[in-house]
Formats: sequence, C-alpha cells, structure tokens
Amino acid sequence: MNDITPEDTADTDADFTYQVDIEDIGKRLDAVLAGQLDTLSRNRVQALIRAGEVTVDGAKIVETKFRVNEGQILTLSVPEAEDPDPIGEAIPLSIVYEDSQLIVIDKPAGLVVHPGAGNWTGTLVNALIHHCGDSLSGVGGVKRPGIVHRIDKDTTGLLVVAKTDVAHQGLSAQFADHGKTGPLERAYSALVWGAPASLKGTIDANLARSHTNRQKIAVVKTSGRHAITHWQVKERFGPEDQPPLASLMECRLETGRTHQIRVHMSHINHPLIGDQDYGAGYKTKVNRLEDPLKSIIADFPRQALHAGLLAFAHPVSGETLRFESPYPADLEQLFRALQKF
Repeated sequence: MNDITPEDTADTDADFTYQVDIEDIGKRLDAVLAGQLDTLSRNRVQALIRAGEVTVDGAKIVETKFRVNEGQILTLSVPEAEDPDPIGEAIPLSIVYEDSQLIVIDKPAGLVVHPGAGNWTGTLVNALIHHCGDSLSGVGGVKRPGIVHRIDKDTTGLLVVAKTDVAHQGLSAQFADHGKTGPLERAYSALVWGAPASLKGTIDANLARSHTNRQKIAVVKTSGRHAITHWQVKERFGPEDQPPLASLMECRLETGRTHQIRVHMSHINHPLIGDQDYGAGYKTKVNRLEDPLKSIIADFPRQALHAGLLAFAHPVSGETLRFESPYPADLEQLFRALQKF
C-alpha cells in the first residue's frame, strides 16, 4: 500500500492522503477512499466528495464516480465534528508508570479509549483529563488528547498516552515505524479455539470495513490496509488423544489496524474465545463441554485478548521502557480452567 500519512497513530481520518496503487486503477474515487479508511462509511465518503473535501493531484473532485489512475494523490479533509468536547471524569485508572512526558495505563475491559458515537462520556480520555488536567498533548485533537494508539473496548492491557506534544510526536514515530529501527514491542496474549498445526507463523492479510456489516472488519484480497500479525503457540489445551480444544497464542503486531488480531485469528479458523463478532460460530463447542469449563466459557463476556507487553524508547530521555501486565481476573480464571481440561 502507498499510504502517505503515518500509520498506527491516533487513526484520525482528517487530511488523509493516499497514493493510488496499481490495484486501484480504474476504480471509483469513493470506493478507493472508503476502502482505505476504517472509520468512515462509503456514504460518508460520498458526502465529503460532493462537499468538495476531496482533491486528486490537487484538483477538487466532486464526482463520486470519478475513476482513479495509478500514482494519483488523493487527499480527503474531514471537517471538525460538532460533537461535545470531552470533560474530565473521576474514573479510576490503573497507572503503571507516569512522568512529566507520558503515562502508561493498564486498561480494564469495558473502558472505551476515546469519545465517539454512543460513548461521549466514561472513556479513558475523560479519565485522563481529570487526572492530568491541561498537561495532555494536544496533537491528537480535542477528542483524542494524548492518544497515540488504541486497544478495543473489551481488550485489556497496556497502552501509553502522551502528556506533551514532544512525547506525542516521538511515540507516534515509533508506532509508525513498527519497531523496525527501535525498541518498540507490543505482544498480546490470546486464548483461541483450536490450535494451528505449526507452532508459529505470520498472517499477512489486508483489512477493510466489511461490505455486509460496516461495524465489522474483514480480510480483503485487494485494496484495504496492509496488516501483519506474527503469532506463536505458547500452550495447547485438551486431552492428548484428541485435537486441542483451545490454545494460548502470543500475537505480535507489525501493524496496528482496527480489530487486527481478532480478524486475523478468525481468518486462520482460530477465533478468540468469547469474541461475539468474529467467533460466534464456535458457540456450539461450548455446549459439548462439561462444567465448570462450560459455564466459565459461556459466561465469559468478551474476547479473550490481553495486551500484556509494551516496550518503547522514552521520547525524551531515549531510555528503553518495558512493561508487562498480568492477566486480569476473568482471563486468569479462563486460563486456569482450560489448563485443567
């Protein structure tokens, strides 16, 4: 892909720029842009085109059916939303590390990272505004102050937030580099159904909004956004004389797309336990189990995914900071029950 803007930052779609790839030749302008943006529907993209918010090689284009050519530069500007500005809320935070430049949070399940449709209050941003006051970096914008990367609402674990613009820029550069030239590491623990035949592997599969359900992400053969997940089986669960019921996998991200691990695991037919969006078809497996494991899995309220390792270079001192988070109580209970199976 030929994205011009840095990846894996706050994922803002304002002033998005994309260079048309060979696979996009002859496609409609609205289709190409919608395929590159995770957070905008095709209808929204079409409305922005008609409103004059899109240029092709610097020329304003208002025709949604405009056909693009390889190498053209597409630029989309999204007007600032009129949504309410977030306010501070006294929401408890599990702070792993904090200094004048940044703060590392161990996020619980159920906490949305930043305000958005249906979640204008009760988010991590609201909690950070209350805790940090005016010290949060403004680079992420009013709605996402200090936010450098995200994890899903029901995924637990570590994320770093910038308190100054200098920290925000330094951390964003590391996430855009994917750890290729620095110490950035992100590792997730995932409890999945079944187990791959091999012990480790890599999933390289582009992701885009599903055409059938815009709330979900899907693997696509063409267009979409480049996504790479490296995985390793750490433990298999189940009787030795039977195929594994489940396994513990460590997933390391080379990119940071919306729902990346969840979709990639489902793509290789090993969806996360508890994932109602990408693993609902495995509910029948639960009914064949016996208690207490049956009840524990049936009652597990979320995808079994935990961001347990985060390492990066301090954006000011250059010191390598490395943090590990133990399983939260619900994931620990599920893990122990699987070990006894």
